[in-house]
Amino acid sequence: MRILIALTSHGDLAGRRGTGYYLSEAAHPWHVFRAAGHTVELASVAGGEPPVDGADLTDPIQQAFVADPDVAAQLKATPRLADLDPAGYDAVLFAGGHGTMWDFPADPGVARLARDLFERGAVVAAVCHGPSALVGATLSDGTPLVAGRRVAAFTDSEERAAGVADAVPFLLQTRLEQLGAIHTGAPDWQPHVVVDGNLVTGQNPASATGVAEAIVATASRRAGAAPSVPSAGRR
Repeated sequence: MRILIALTSHGDLAGRRGTGYYLSEAAHPWHVFRAAGHTVELASVAGGEPPVDGADLTDPIQQAFVADPDVAAQLKATPRLADLDPAGYDAVLFAGGHGTMWDFPADPGVARLARDLFERGAVVAAVCHGPSALVGATLSDGTPLVAGRRVAAFTDSEERAAGVADAVPFLLQTRLEQLGAIHTGAPDWQPHVVVDGNLVTGQNPASATGVAEAIVATASRRAGAAPSVPSAGRR
């Protein structure tokens, strides 16, 4: 498969500190996808080198991600999401990080990727704050993509626990519910992955590996093939 990991280009958390995409939410899925033999590409909202947050280079998977020559080259000059052809991908994963809350919801490239892949039956996935990509995504008839669908995302409780509920533009769980999504959540910081047809979502950084495994399994199942999911371990 050819899998796209979509990253935020927003690097400011309401003037409080820097932010960006959360490194583990790109690195751990990349590890799962590569171990399963799939091609992984990276792109961002604005293109160029996206800002990064939450790096933990004591984690060997994050360390391997940033040290990989192909990844490093891609991160130096990511293409813009708006410039990509959605038909070229079997799945898209919208990685999280607080930066996504500012640029994912209103970006037409994000919305087009989500809509086009979803409507042709490819896998649309998001983890942690990545489901902010689904806030502005509608189907061809104008219906919110998430309406009536089961989802997971960074919870309002976790946002308050992180101390930034008053800094983000909106509370993600609440906004998804307002759009008609059926949100479920685990206790704060615990892994939680939801699969609803070809929509795969996860609650927080601890859910990133599980989301990636579900993407591989779901895409393989929908293609009529036996899933090939490595034992990558959860984090």
